[in-house]
Amino acid sequence: MLLTQEDVLSPLPPTKHTPAVASPPRPVVELPTLLLAAAIYGGWLAATYWHAAIPAPLLLLIGAWLIAWHGSLQHETIHGHPTRWRWLNDAIGFAPLALWLPYALYHRSHMAHHRSPAITDPLHDPESRYVANGDGIAAASARLQATLLGRVLFGPALAIGALLADEARRARREPGAVVRDWLPHLLGVGAVVGWLAWTRFDIGAYLLLFVYPGIALTLLRSFAEHHAELGVPGRAATVERGGLLGLLYLNNNLHAAHHDRPGLAWYRLPAHHRAHHARLVSAGAPAYRGYATVLRRFALRRHHVLVHPAHQDARA
Repeated sequence: MLLTQEDVLSPLPPTKHTPAVASPPRPVVELPTLLLAAAIYGGWLAATYWHAAIPAPLLLLIGAWLIAWHGSLQHETIHGHPTRWRWLNDAIGFAPLALWLPYALYHRSHMAHHRSPAITDPLHDPESRYVANGDGIAAASARLQATLLGRVLFGPALAIGALLADEARRARREPGAVVRDWLPHLLGVGAVVGWLAWTRFDIGAYLLLFVYPGIALTLLRSFAEHHAELGVPGRAATVERGGLLGLLYLNNNLHAAHHDRPGLAWYRLPAHHRAHHARLVSAGAPAYRGYATVLRRFALRRHHVLVHPAHQDARA
């Protein structure tokens, strides 16, 4: 694993016993997340409606933020927030503002990631960035995204291409399932495109100013998230000081805490992280000071090995 001592914070010494923190009673409706959803959708409607009055550089910053923020909201709805009713949570998160990924596929993939018996193993974890061998298209794609700059520059296009290739193969095996997943999504895309046409927001400009940079911002978060060698929950690293990006990612920068308690609402994660810091940031688990540290160390440097360690052992 390509990490050095200066890349990470020194972890607190592990304790023999970490006292359990009582789970706060879960409300029927979580108001912070509802307000967040209103801010995201309201901001998107306003930015697209008044796009012509906003300078392109500022519109890019707004658009990228809103698309990535909406992806963070979808992550919350997939984990059962902000209500006790899945149908309502799905309705809140469904809108395909980023156009490319059907909500049903994201839901199924992310739940499989959390249920995986071997998180980070590409044969078991659908969200793994590792590959089982160093040959082929998947390995070439992983190489292009091995550095942080490669991840944000090429990652969105590669992710979209991989999704379409996977779905084309699945369509030959399970055409009915593909239709069930994609038909609602395409109807939603039609509504988004219809709104953009009504506001005279060129679809090409929307892709360049909103979608592509928004996906890239999301990929920045996940770049340093999982490590195959870790023993902490979810084999997940932590970015201790998310700052403004912590709000954008809804505290998912505290990724070990999220995998420890995946059903915990985003605004409760920091308290859980603080209460269990010694366990979640145990010896050897990377805890980056902030995203500036990740950028400085890995902008042009590979973050981890390409082939998953389990498959390196198998090949040896």
